[in-house]
Amino acid sequence: METNVPLIYILILNWNGKEDTIECLESVHQIDYPNYKTVVMDNGSSDDSVTVFQEKFPQVHVIDNGANLGFAAGNNVGIDYALSEGADYVFLLNNDTVVDPQILWAFMNAAEKYPNAGMFGSKIYFYGEPEKIWYAGGQWLPDAAKFTHVGWGVVDDGTSWEEIKETDYICGCSLLVKAEVIKKIGTMEPRYFLTYEESDWCYRAKRAGYQCFLVPGSKVWHKISSSFSGGDGAPHQEYFFSRNRLLWIERNTTFIEAIKLYKLVFIQTYGLLRSYFSFKITARERLKKKAALQGVKDYIFRKFGNCPSWVISQSKQ
Repeated sequence: METNVPLIYILILNWNGKEDTIECLESVHQIDYPNYKTVVMDNGSSDDSVTVFQEKFPQVHVIDNGANLGFAAGNNVGIDYALSEGADYVFLLNNDTVVDPQILWAFMNAAEKYPNAGMFGSKIYFYGEPEKIWYAGGQWLPDAAKFTHVGWGVVDDGTSWEEIKETDYICGCSLLVKAEVIKKIGTMEPRYFLTYEESDWCYRAKRAGYQCFLVPGSKVWHKISSSFSGGDGAPHQEYFFSRNRLLWIERNTTFIEAIKLYKLVFIQTYGLLRSYFSFKITARERLKKKAALQGVKDYIFRKFGNCPSWVISQSKQ
């Protein structure tokens, strides 16, 4: 193994996603880069994930977290381990992805070109539609009080989405961060549990003087929403987005900006409440709205971490 290039630790978080993680690890094994190590953190899976990973991938270091710590805290365990082992970079990679073999070289070339950058993200495609873009940068929309993916749903023509560029945030699905950044700003905020933690991390890095860049040559294919058992728009997804958006505003905007955004969220919440009592929506839609309203309530009463058990049970139906 060459040591004249930066040491990159690839961190993959698993929670009852054994088959996805196996495919991801097989993809990672094909990466063309001479100095990387792979770590899988298991968030208390109820299957035999840990044993299977240890037997099938002896070169991979497996950490059993023993419980579902969420995305932020679960990854933080791996981040702390990577830093203790001398990592120059830490690469967070969703377990429901496959990667291009040149992914790490693309990152390193960008890091050399932009020395002030602290975080880098991949161009991410839909796994089932491999030429269609899911993420080519992230943008904060203050008039809507939410983030959006740049390029979502566009078929990549091979020329229009090739420029390395600054972005508001890097998607945690595929996020490379310099070790020096983590040592300066700390790991991810665990209260989020799931969603908004990576955008919070990026904004903290930017306040510390680092830039965040999208690297189109770094390519990933994502199965989308494997973290949400009910699929995109499941009740617990609505819960986390609703609650964590408010926490993000609290932590990452000025007082004046926050007042404007809270007012907007209040108006949106009032509309949500009215529609919840409408006779024109389906039972599933009403459940999703109930979960979103619960998220707002839990934010107000400072209840963070995982969502309530009723949200989880209803999301599986």
